[in-house]
Amino acid sequence: MTTDAINRAAAVERGIRLEYLTVVWNLLEGLISLTAGVIAGSVALVGFGVDSWIETSSGAVLLWRFRAEQSGGHAEALEKKAVRLVGVSFLLLAAYVTWEASVSLLKREVPERSVIGVAVATLSIIVMPLLARAKRRTAKSLSSAALQADSRQSSICGYLSFILLGGLLLNALLGWWWADPVAALIMVPIIVKEGAEGLGGKKCDDCG
Repeated sequence: MTTDAINRAAAVERGIRLEYLTVVWNLLEGLISLTAGVIAGSVALVGFGVDSWIETSSGAVLLWRFRAEQSGGHAEALEKKAVRLVGVSFLLLAAYVTWEASVSLLKREVPERSVIGVAVATLSIIVMPLLARAKRRTAKSLSSAALQADSRQSSICGYLSFILLGGLLLNALLGWWWADPVAALIMVPIIVKEGAEGLGGKKCDDCG
């Protein structure tokens, strides 16, 4: 085996470890966020939980892609499918968040304070940027557009965590009930942008 082949095999293995971490983390994050969001009546927290599960499905697709390469298969077609699948999922999430947040504003639904939600958002702010950076480095070494798209998804999760935390704290500390659905609506343009880029099959900008 050549040096390049050895290096690529190591990068693929690193990608697999990162995606296992992504899947486990987001399964737990999504479950906790959705449960806490339903209990508190927080649209932003529920939307954040759904986003975590979307990232879980993306991680699962990339695990399939990397395992296929380890088995000697060619992954170009799977790369394109993975990027588009992420795009569709983001657009569905954007539609859901827009509807739920709009209904909450019109009905003046007041969410309860959620200490668990604040804790989840804070942890995500710490973890997701680190995970995204590791994925970008591995995507570059593999020239993988799919993994780079997945790293952007992790970065967005970090951005959404800041927005979510702001909405939860404004509601908890100042009683601004509208901060929660407004925070959810602020997420929508970010989500739509990534969804559109995924459907367009955006290339790996830093790969090659």
